[in-house]
Amino acid sequence: MSVSTVQFLGAAGTVTGSLHLVVTGERRLLLDCGLFQGLKALRLRNWDRRLPDPRTIDAVVLSHAHIDHSGYLPLLARKGFHGPIYCTSGTADLLQVVLPDAAHLQEADAERANRLGYSKHRPALPLYTLDDAHAALALVEPCGYDRPFGVTGGVTALLRRAGHILGSATVQLDVGGTRLVYSGDLGRYDRPILPDPEPVREADVLLLESTYGDRPHPGGAEADLIRIVRDAAARGGTILVPAFAVDRTQELLWMLRRLEEAGSVPALPVYIDSPMAIEVTEIYRRHPEDYDAEMARALASGDRPLAPRHLHVARTEQESRAINGVRGPAIIISSSGMATGGRILHHLAQRLPDQRTTVLLVGYQAAGTRGRALEEGARELKMFGQMVPVAARVEQIDALSAHADCEETLRWLRGFTRAPRATYLVHGEPQATAGLAGAIRARYGWNVEIAGDGETVALR
Repeated sequence: MSVSTVQFLGAAGTVTGSLHLVVTGERRLLLDCGLFQGLKALRLRNWDRRLPDPRTIDAVVLSHAHIDHSGYLPLLARKGFHGPIYCTSGTADLLQVVLPDAAHLQEADAERANRLGYSKHRPALPLYTLDDAHAALALVEPCGYDRPFGVTGGVTALLRRAGHILGSATVQLDVGGTRLVYSGDLGRYDRPILPDPEPVREADVLLLESTYGDRPHPGGAEADLIRIVRDAAARGGTILVPAFAVDRTQELLWMLRRLEEAGSVPALPVYIDSPMAIEVTEIYRRHPEDYDAEMARALASGDRPLAPRHLHVARTEQESRAINGVRGPAIIISSSGMATGGRILHHLAQRLPDQRTTVLLVGYQAAGTRGRALEEGARELKMFGQMVPVAARVEQIDALSAHADCEETLRWLRGFTRAPRATYLVHGEPQATAGLAGAIRARYGWNVEIAGDGETVALR
């Protein structure tokens, strides 16, 4: 009898590129299929042969729609994968927006580099195209929560709510008599819009994310946001928010609406400059299966919980360019959340030299991204082939993170009725992963190992 295995082909020693290959007998399937982001050495791996032969993959099971978990799917399809891509209904709808947007950015970046001549490659090519994205989307098969389904060759799966973003799920795989549970990205407890992460009772082998494994999230997100908005209003400045189009933008809109109604902040003009974020906000409204009780009550009452008083949306490039003429005080929310691409770069290029500008970071900033550079106090950033000085002040609200922190992860682990035979930590930088490993050993005495990049481990 052959031994089933899992190989860590991404998100091992880093927080991006989530991709885990499960092999059982002649069957091969992927847990997640994400892009590497951040450091150049990581991004270059997207161009390498990450899998021996994508045509031999039988199926993909996705935990959620973030690009570092789903963004390699178009390449997989272009390289010959034709199997099903299983995910929740919410994730399926988000992929319809996220993957074409990623392809558009790839094509636009290549076109701009060729036009302005700042690429070393002649010509610069996109990693993948819109056609590749549509080929991947044709393979998506939505599944419901808490309903077992066949994946391939006797392998069954079950998805549970992870509370990270709309449609996010933990994945349970029953593989050759072994129960493998993959946390995906765990969400927070007692956060707006989404439910708490659902507990899992048992696993033989657990793959566990560790993004914030070495530290707690600070409290006081609302107090920090109140201070930052009031300060910007007083100075006549613009708050520029690089925000993930999925979840973070919606949570910010929720908070701003509530704070305005309470009179805690002035009702400033709020510009959403991200076609994807606009579409995602509409998708959120279509998925009540992912609401927590507070969100469900607000919508049932006829309220518009995701619409601050003076909300403006920029769908077209012309509407986006018009924001260049906006003078503060105002709030501009645009993606990407780590300032790796998208419309946020144009706003940063224009407004970073202005000391009245506040850049507000509201999510995890991976190593090698512009967001991490700002977080670490960079005085200039390279954008569009030029260096832009940073005179703006930079603020950060870690409490808005959609990732469970160390204590919240330990709380989720408390739901297991027995210790997994082995727990492998993924999706974390080395310090965070080591911190979580130590915390789990100290609290529960579990056998915890840190997944090695490219490592293959047996599931029996």
